[in-house]
Amino acid sequence: MSERALRIAIGVLSVVGIGVAGYLTYVHYADIEPICTAGGEGGCAKVQASDQSELLGLPVALLGLGAYITLLICAVLTTEWARMLGALTALIGVGFSAYLTYESVFQIEATCQWCLTSSSLMVVLACACTWRLLRVP
Repeated sequence: MSERALRIAIGVLSVVGIGVAGYLTYVHYADIEPICTAGGEGGCAKVQASDQSELLGLPVALLGLGAYITLLICAVLTTEWARMLGALTALIGVGFSAYLTYESVFQIEATCQWCLTSSSLMVVLACACTWRLLRVP
């Protein structure tokens, strides 16, 4: 896969992530229940209302939104620095998503389709960004 194709794929996935994290950030600040068709009865609302939905007073969705915006900017840029920052951001995102998924399943005992979608996007983005970083230009 060419550098250009990787950058386009990372950009598209980042925009989808911005949509998911943006929606969850809106839900948080609007104090409404998210639309949820999977994850059990009230799973998304239960996850959104949990203590784990905030870190240092900020909704984790807002942190995710920042990560996806960072990844989009890194996809647009062609520098080595952008490739490194993109890979680092996505890898940290995977780690944090894994932690949140663990908390969701074992502590909150509910899952959220939006959160699981975001986690899946971050895994794919981490693979793409790492591949972009490690490939020889």
